[in-house]
Amino acid sequence: MIGKLIGWFRRQPATAEIPDPLWQGIVSTLPFLAALDVDEQRRLRALAQEFLAEKEFTVAGGLQLSDEICVSIAAQGCLPILELGLDYYRGWIGMVVYPDEFVIPRSVEDEFGVVHEYQELASGEAWEGGPLLISWRDAQMAGAGYNVVIHEFAHKLDMLSGEANGVPALPAEMSRADWQQALLASYEDFCTQVDEAEGSARDTLFDPYAAENPSEFFAVMSEAFFETPDALRAQYPAFYEQLAAFYRQDPAARVRPASALQ
Repeated sequence: MIGKLIGWFRRQPATAEIPDPLWQGIVSTLPFLAALDVDEQRRLRALAQEFLAEKEFTVAGGLQLSDEICVSIAAQGCLPILELGLDYYRGWIGMVVYPDEFVIPRSVEDEFGVVHEYQELASGEAWEGGPLLISWRDAQMAGAGYNVVIHEFAHKLDMLSGEANGVPALPAEMSRADWQQALLASYEDFCTQVDEAEGSARDTLFDPYAAENPSEFFAVMSEAFFETPDALRAQYPAFYEQLAAFYRQDPAARVRPASALQ
């Protein structure tokens, strides 16, 4: 079933502000948001309010939509565009939130022209020109290096320049060649790490799903950029610098709450 969004920002979308207790409660549970300085948090809050007024939230799978769900997703999703602006999320309106992982029908044509249909379990999905789908259960796992919201919003940024390929719409001052060089070198190294880790007890530092293709690598590394920036900068410094230039942020320089460092 699809539920209609009700709450403060739909009753007064043009003027309503996110209530302090709701905002502070969400920020306090997400170390990468709590690390923002006062001005950054103020601007993120304003950006999230704009996002909520512009986008349309619906739910599926019996989930009851709440202000907490919408504000939490908006706050996390707007962090990547804190210095870029809401226009980077243009061209789509819908947000669909599921209570847990959901099934997506897929089809693929093999080399002989035979179409194979199957179902895939997903925690998130970004459709080009269409809605963004999120598992609320997975969204609540944010804070320790896994962030399905930032992952899927990164795909939206990737799609803004055309087909998702790991190269978002770079500003004029950034070199596409430099981005691709850093991206592919890091991606190839990570694919090697994943191959070497298979069949052993050793885990990779980042989600092995990043080895699927350059687009997934960009999305997973965007999660790491905001959630575990020190680890990403140590492992792939060149790509970290490219991400910092694109997002116009340096999360590794932010001071994390003491509770997040324990």
